Amino acid sequence: MIIVAGEALIDLVPASPASPEQDGPVDDLPALLPKRGGGPYNTAVALARLGTPTAFCSRLSTDHFGQALLNGLTADGVDVSLLQRGPEPTTLAVAHIGDGGSAAYSFHVEGTADRLFTAPDTLPDAARAVSFGTCSLVLEPGASAYEALMRRASARGLFTALDPNIRPGLIADADAYRARFRSWLPHITLLKLSEEDAAWLAGPGADPMRAAREWLAAGPYAVVLTRGGAGLAVLTRDGGELSVAGERVAVVDTIGAGDTVNAALLHRLDSHGALTARPDVDAGQWRDVLTFAARAAALTCSRAGAQPPYAGELAVSSAG
Repeated sequence: MIIVAGEALIDLVPASPASPEQDGPVDDLPALLPKRGGGPYNTAVALARLGTPTAFCSRLSTDHFGQALLNGLTADGVDVSLLQRGPEPTTLAVAHIGDGGSAAYSFHVEGTADRLFTAPDTLPDAARAVSFGTCSLVLEPGASAYEALMRRASARGLFTALDPNIRPGLIADADAYRARFRSWLPHITLLKLSEEDAAWLAGPGADPMRAAREWLAAGPYAVVLTRGGAGLAVLTRDGGELSVAGERVAVVDTIGAGDTVNAALLHRLDSHGALTARPDVDAGQWRDVLTFAARAAALTCSRAGAQPPYAGELAVSSAG
């Protein structure tokens, strides 16, 4: 079983661009549609759709949005035995879709349920890997609880994955967060992040690739960098470097693409027996893992919102 720990929220996604023919003072405001989201939530759903036994460890609201999030998990077969519930509202993220389908977000997080997460006393015996990331590692008091869970999972010898998925608008002190991020690295097996996240974490004027190698030396077995349509690259502690091209696709938006990559990496590494505290993955296996992740992300980008593919879709795509 893979456990995904972190927030679930509702993305408010533009239904369509505002029509220039509309009259009135709010012509530039498109209708917003609520969609299930949150990096860890999307990762859990994507893993389950790929056929990996998955549990979600988080805290959901008992409001209507929280119930919808719970329904989405159970519909795809995600184990919800580690979920906590609370009466506080669900976090909202307003998505702004830019050129090329790229998404930026603004957040409504005050007093929301997911911030009050407390770490469970134990994890299931079946757990082999735990994945962390995004807002849940920023917003207190939940961030400290997730951090404690990360350290405990690592101490138990579980494979640990981290996708920082930086949201600068939520980070009050950039230098303090960068220092905290570095403190996590000895407890991380796989660090996955976008080139943009790597540049932000490296700091102004720093070389992201040099920083990635320094992060490797601090603990992770591998760092995977996503490069949008250009594909993915991996750096490993033994000095290995490998990249694969992205798959061409008509991009609707990029919502959930990085989360799909998280899931695809874990799923495919598992197929190679590599979800261990000391993975052994050769170049050919890494090429297979990255190619699989690129294909899965492309399918997600081809449709609106975070809609990761099912295993059958990837099999059809691969055959084609």
